[in-house]
Amino acid sequence: MKNGGCEPLQKARKDLKVAWYRCSIEHSRLRELMRPSDLQGWLQAGGHLGVAILTGAATVYFFHQGLWVSFTLALFCHGTVATFFKGIAAHELGHGTVFRTKSINRLFLRLYSIISWHNFHEYAMSHTYHHRYTLHPRGDREVLLPQHSKTGMLYFLQLFTFNIFGGPFTSGCIPIVKGTIQTAFGGFGTSVLQKEWSEALYSAHPDERWHAIRWARMILFFHCGVVAVAVITQLWAVPLVLTFQQFTANWLKHFVGFPMHCGLRSNVPDFRKCVRSITLDPVSEFLYWHMNWHTEHHMYAGVPCYNLKKLHRLIAHDMPIPRSLVGAWKEMKETWERQRVDPDYEFDTPVPSQGTEKLNDAGLLAASIGDLAPKSLTA
Repeated sequence: MKNGGCEPLQKARKDLKVAWYRCSIEHSRLRELMRPSDLQGWLQAGGHLGVAILTGAATVYFFHQGLWVSFTLALFCHGTVATFFKGIAAHELGHGTVFRTKSINRLFLRLYSIISWHNFHEYAMSHTYHHRYTLHPRGDREVLLPQHSKTGMLYFLQLFTFNIFGGPFTSGCIPIVKGTIQTAFGGFGTSVLQKEWSEALYSAHPDERWHAIRWARMILFFHCGVVAVAVITQLWAVPLVLTFQQFTANWLKHFVGFPMHCGLRSNVPDFRKCVRSITLDPVSEFLYWHMNWHTEHHMYAGVPCYNLKKLHRLIAHDMPIPRSLVGAWKEMKETWERQRVDPDYEFDTPVPSQGTEKLNDAGLLAASIGDLAPKSLTA
């Protein structure tokens, strides 16, 4: 395993300096793209929540009317929509780039996080390292290498029904709930991160741990409250659309999210070789919060998600051609087959140039991950 080391993160931060290649773009255009919009933020965050409310309301209605076929279809649609709350909606809101008004951004971050069992405090620490040291295993243990998708029938059955045990880029009920409980009581849970990675992060940043513990307790309080209300009111479908929606119909999130880094180069200072962008249909791109433009997101993470496609058009001449979703999975499958013979094989994405472009504007570079980093990681 390439991520097997347990080197203290303090040492990795001191020794590991990655001089990332960034495609050239006029600073005035970049500043324009990095400017958040409350209107576009409402269209994305409010729109996603609105669709989930509609599918959730339909699920509750059909359940209590005894229309079981319609209920099943509505629940499947609701899970497909709501499963993108955890790690996708909360991810972009965690960067602090969705709304110009920061208080609205924080409100939606907490709303999406508490509904989806997402501990954004723990995730912020991990994801800051992921952006600084993408696929450099000494500093980025958020992505465990090599990545392989599960192929068993039980796992695929879970993806299209109820996810009990979890898997790559999906949320299993048992590990998420168990991990949240462990964190709430001061342990090292696995609701967001692997246990070893969580321990390494808190060892390097002990002051951040209490924030994660407190938020885990709030998650448990909220979902216990939802179940209690259902018991009192006999509205048994309410927990399905609020507490258990995150574990229902994870199929689309798995298929569009897994290609981001899978099979790509590690230990290279070029996002074009360690991150993959893909093209999606408009509905999937909306639910995925435009994170299919993932190379662009890593290169300039201060750009709001709804401007990533514009960014791509401006730097397309210096970027790999985006894969289709089918093309990305075909590329990953071929990589897995090669890795059976050569475990160290990684797909080397062809790129138009081998330049050394870097931002000269220190302010823009510092803002390139938005408001993601906790205070202990801003130095």
